[in-house]
Amino acid sequence: MRKLFLIAALASFAASSAFAQDSCDSKATGKDGKPLAGAAKASFMKKCMADSCETKAVGSDGKKLAGAAKTSFMKKCEAGG
Repeated sequence: MRKLFLIAALASFAASSAFAQDSCDSKATGKDGKPLAGAAKASFMKKCMADSCETKAVGSDGKKLAGAAKTSFMKKCEAGG
């Protein structure tokens, strides 16, 4: 039963990470409504992914992660894994 729960949890993180990247990509537009490109797009994508991962950085007890646990989670989340 634990393995099934773990697999489901990991699959949901992978799916949410892919969804976050798609939504960040669709939001990457400038003030003039044109799509961002180059360094501006890279900067926007990095910030957008960090923001979307920040809301998911919660431990199993429902409290926000901190320290090394948060750092590790954020690296994995932003990498898409």
